[in-house]
Amino acid sequence: MNKVDKKIDKIEIKRILKQRFDMDIHNKLCDLPLPNCLKDAYKAAYRIKEAIEKNERVAIVGDYDVDGIISCVIMSEFFTDIGFDFIIKIPNRFKDGYGLNKNIINELDVDLIITVDNGIAAIEAGELCAKKGIDLIITDHHTPLDILPKAFAIINPKQADCEFPDIEICGAQVAWYLIAALKQVCKLNYNMCKFIELLAIAIVADMMELRDLNRVLVRKGIENINKSKRVAFKAIKQYYQKDKFSIDNIGFLIAPLINSAGRMDDASVSYNFLFTKDYDEAQKYLEQIISFNESRKDEEKLLFDESLTQIDDNESCVIAAGKDWHDGVLGIVASRLAKHFNKPAFVFSIHENKLKGSARGVGRIDILTLINKASALLINYGGHKGAAGLCLELENYDKFKKLIQAESAKIPQDCFYDTDEILGILEPDEIDFEMLELLESFEPFGHKNPRPYFVLKNLRVKNKKILGKNNKHLKLILTKEHKTLEALFFNFDSEPNVNDTINVLGSISKNEFRSLVTPQFIIRKISQE
Repeated sequence: MNKVDKKIDKIEIKRILKQRFDMDIHNKLCDLPLPNCLKDAYKAAYRIKEAIEKNERVAIVGDYDVDGIISCVIMSEFFTDIGFDFIIKIPNRFKDGYGLNKNIINELDVDLIITVDNGIAAIEAGELCAKKGIDLIITDHHTPLDILPKAFAIINPKQADCEFPDIEICGAQVAWYLIAALKQVCKLNYNMCKFIELLAIAIVADMMELRDLNRVLVRKGIENINKSKRVAFKAIKQYYQKDKFSIDNIGFLIAPLINSAGRMDDASVSYNFLFTKDYDEAQKYLEQIISFNESRKDEEKLLFDESLTQIDDNESCVIAAGKDWHDGVLGIVASRLAKHFNKPAFVFSIHENKLKGSARGVGRIDILTLINKASALLINYGGHKGAAGLCLELENYDKFKKLIQAESAKIPQDCFYDTDEILGILEPDEIDFEMLELLESFEPFGHKNPRPYFVLKNLRVKNKKILGKNNKHLKLILTKEHKTLEALFFNFDSEPNVNDTINVLGSISKNEFRSLVTPQFIIRKISQE
């Protein structure tokens, strides 16, 4: 915190934040790239049109995370709206494993398989589809390997010969673009905007860059969620007594709920929750999902605490493993460890002689590039810049740890931080309603548009209070000269005394309580000088 010495005000904050979007090309919905930018989009659309006209048997094969579930909902709603019958298959994390595989293909008696948010690494599955005479259309956004699967069409913006702009999009967006192409080839009058509320959730949940077209879709999506007639959103609002959703509600409430079914049981529960048109049904599914989410929190805490016992803070990255750790929470524990230590994190579950793991990056580190350094030791791996999954033999685990630690140690230290985050030293007088409006105009904050952090210096602690059922949160009333500021420190790791003079690092947020809106400061770190 001491290295920050630049004083800042609203004018400078606006200038810095505006610069983040100077290179954006797509700033309105009408500016979005067209489906013809995506290789094979129209080839796939014409094949699906043929399947519709011939009433062929078609299966949609998805993934069990938020992006995969929403991709399935988008495809399913389109087919339902046009009156076309289909089969939906969302793999069960524990029984089926990830993505399209031989067992799933043998289970499906169909003429055409469309994958959403998976399939780019399904080499064996592609071979089997060709052998069985099943046409395969792959829609995915994960990084392709050197060899692509055999398929009728592959729609993935990361293919070398794809002309889609250099902006990372999620699986649900790829599926949405396929429907846009299908709408055109079928000459349908169909409202593509009905899915933007779902796209916003998938983009945020899958940690896509919140710039350019993603920023446009998320901003519009939040607006649409709050006007939505989708019974799932009505059920969440009712249960949590919310008048409207904010960007933070997507990341910290809606996405974890949708994710929890696939993590703890079966993702089809979340799919049905988002897909149903019956409010009573939605409430029943939500009750199940909330129960899964509570179990997820318990399991996550257990694994996080166990992981901490294995970690040496002096090492360049975080690697932990345990026998039969719950597969469903590996990713979220890796994410928590990465944030806690500010280092790349790998968390593995050991099953017999194999390890299955999740990895998360920090700062500007590309986790997939890091994993690629150890590719010779892995059975398989895949993902994107921020998050990845991997699998290896137990006998290679020690070699993997040694190699990844060595490669992480070579990464320049400034890559471990997002240098755009901390804007400078702010006077508490600047934190007012005008500041809230200014920051709100640059939302949503997230990947490539990080939430701005500020340093406040020489504040006196006027009052303090411990909050939360486990006494994990701290509320402070801070003063400087004539200014009084309310501050919250979630999961606090240092506690000042009343009348102490402190410096704080944190962000500014809106506190809405009983229709009264006030600015508040969310503390990330406290220091005393």
